[in-house]
Amino acid sequence: MFHAPRVAVLATNRQSSQHGEQIMKVSIIGAGNMGSGFVKQLTRAGHEVFVTARNFAKAQALAAANPGASAVSPETAAAQADIIVLATGFNEAIAALESLGSLQGKVVVDITNPLTPDYMGLTIGHSNSAAEEIARAVPGATIVKAFNTVFAQVLAEGADFGAGQTVPVFVASDDATAKQSVQALAQSIGFATIDAGGLKNARYLEPLGGLNIFFGYGAGQGTAIAPTWLHKA
Repeated sequence: MFHAPRVAVLATNRQSSQHGEQIMKVSIIGAGNMGSGFVKQLTRAGHEVFVTARNFAKAQALAAANPGASAVSPETAAAQADIIVLATGFNEAIAALESLGSLQGKVVVDITNPLTPDYMGLTIGHSNSAAEEIARAVPGATIVKAFNTVFAQVLAEGADFGAGQTVPVFVASDDATAKQSVQALAQSIGFATIDAGGLKNARYLEPLGGLNIFFGYGAGQGTAIAPTWLHKA
């Protein structure tokens, strides 16, 4: 769904960095490995970053380690953000979003994969996805699926794999404007982006994230890997 008031807010709140990228206000929900990677990369790119977590002391420590980041309460995190990055596990995702208060008109980036306890399978699939479950739980927000195929180690170390290889982020949403905003955010921290269509295509992206985890851990390839899409020249 298109939310005209939200688009107006994004357009007026953003500034441009010295390199021409739009500077956004981004709230990170979660201070684990993925949350830490986002805070590191987004502050380096010059974005205004807020972080909150169930363990507030952990959020404070993360903010202190990254100049340009601030630890805030959940309610504050939602109110002042252009984009909210949900950097929790899927099992904690809905409760974490509900703790933020009103999400009406907010863009929420869902990075989760609905993993089994051994991380080698998915608990949702085929006719549903974690992203769609989250969208139903917070109907006022615009959900964008992205970054679920990126390992935390890759996020922390950067998207440049050398030899002309740049890690891509697949981005799916039913809102074209929100998708473009998230693509711009991903590109600002060095990632390539691939438009993955509507939110229901999270049903394909989440198994791809699971396959990446299998290759990394189950097949012993390590975490310096990422899936991509090749185009014949």
